[in-house]
Amino acid sequence: MIVDDHETVRRGLKEIFADAFPKMEAGEATHSREALELILTQDWDIILLDISIPGQGGLVVLEEMKRLRPSIPVLVLSAYSEEEFAIRSLKLGASGFLNKSQTSDVLVEAAKKVMSGGKYVSSSLAEKLAFNLGGSAVRAPHEALSIRELQVLQMIAQGKAIKEIAAELGLSEKTVSTYRSRIAIKMDLSTNVALTRYALKHGLVD
Repeated sequence: MIVDDHETVRRGLKEIFADAFPKMEAGEATHSREALELILTQDWDIILLDISIPGQGGLVVLEEMKRLRPSIPVLVLSAYSEEEFAIRSLKLGASGFLNKSQTSDVLVEAAKKVMSGGKYVSSSLAEKLAFNLGGSAVRAPHEALSIRELQVLQMIAQGKAIKEIAAELGLSEKTVSTYRSRIAIKMDLSTNVALTRYALKHGLVD
């Protein structure tokens, strides 16, 4: 099952997996709503999930997927910074995290590993995980944000207004404004310009 809103990406992933698994059948979703409907249709061997999909967003979808079908392995694919999103994805139940810049061989290797019940992380991420476990890592301000607060931060950094964010997420403008206020307090950044600069600096948006 491939969840990505870009047709060229979905087509490329299908071609890569068709070479490795000749009898493969693939389901496709382009939106968070479609993804959550599709996951219930059959027992997928693996889900390839882009965390920047439209709608509720990939992290929210990942959390819901693991609630609905906890046994299906989810391999998160993203163009975003591995350092900023991988650990959060793994904590939500993902079986692996892979940057989209990786080669097709690495993608197939990661997929095979998670389908066999293992976990996949890059060597650089493994080092970061080990460092964090040591207890000496200093957390960045955005790491204190909830999934929804992080999503709102990303959308603010993409230049979206409160009204647009509310419509896309299916929330009231008052609720989004509340999230915006919490973000400002937790990160000690009061303006959208400052939040956008922070998000760009830390690879939270393209």
